[in-house]
Amino acid sequence: MTEQTIALVTGANKGIGYEIAAGLGALGWRVAVGTRNEERREAAVAKLRAAGVDAFGVPLDVTDDVSVAAAAGLIEEGAGRLDVLVNNAGITGGAPQMPTTVDIATVLAAVETNVIGVIRVTNAMLPLLRRSASPRIVNMSSSVGSLTLQTTPGAETGPIAVAYAPSKTFLNAVTVQYAKELGDTNFLINAACPGFCATDLNGFRGIRTPEQGAAIALRLATLPDDGPTGRFFDDAGEVPW
Repeated sequence: MTEQTIALVTGANKGIGYEIAAGLGALGWRVAVGTRNEERREAAVAKLRAAGVDAFGVPLDVTDDVSVAAAAGLIEEGAGRLDVLVNNAGITGGAPQMPTTVDIATVLAAVETNVIGVIRVTNAMLPLLRRSASPRIVNMSSSVGSLTLQTTPGAETGPIAVAYAPSKTFLNAVTVQYAKELGDTNFLINAACPGFCATDLNGFRGIRTPEQGAAIALRLATLPDDGPTGRFFDDAGEVPW
C-alpha cells in the first residue's frame, strides 16, 4: 500500500466538494472524486489533474447500495486503504418546504441523501478507514441544523425548510453516534458548516465562495491525533448543537 494519504470526497465534481478535493490534493494527497454523473466526474478529475492534483474518479451514488459497495471496491483495488472520508454530497430538496404543506417525498429524499447516504458510505468505507493510522471523517453539515440557533431570536438560520434543515440536525446527531461508538479508536469524526456559499445548491445566492466553504473541511480532515471528535465546527469555532 502507498504511504500517500488517500481521501474520498463525495459530491466532489463541483462547488464546495470540488474545492475540498482541490485543497486536499494541494497537500500532496491522492483524492478520489466521488460523484454519480460520469461527465462531470471526468471533467472535475481532468481539471484537478491539470492543477497538479493526484485525482481519480469513483462512480458513486450515495443513495444506492450497489454503487457505494462498488466504490469501496474501486478504492481498495486502487489504493488499498482510505485515510480521510469527506461526506459532502447533499441536496436541499427544493422549495417550498413549509411544514404544513410539504410533500412528504421531499422530506424523504433529503433524509435519504443527507443522512442515510452518509451512513451508507461511511459503513462501506470503514474497513478501508480502519487500515489508516489516523482516520478522519468529516460530515458536511450546516448551521441551519443547529437547534440552538434555530431557537435563538434574531439568529440567521435561513428560510423555513422542514426537509433540509432537520436533515442536517439528523446528520449532526448521527455524527455524534459514530464518534461515541468509535471513541476508543483513532478515528476523529466531526461535522462541518461551510457557511452560506454561492453554489448551485442555493442558486448561487450565497455570500461566501466555495473555496472559503471548503476551509473548515480541510482543517477537520487534517486534525492532529489529539484533535476533537464528535463536535460541530465552522470557521469561527464550535457551533452549538
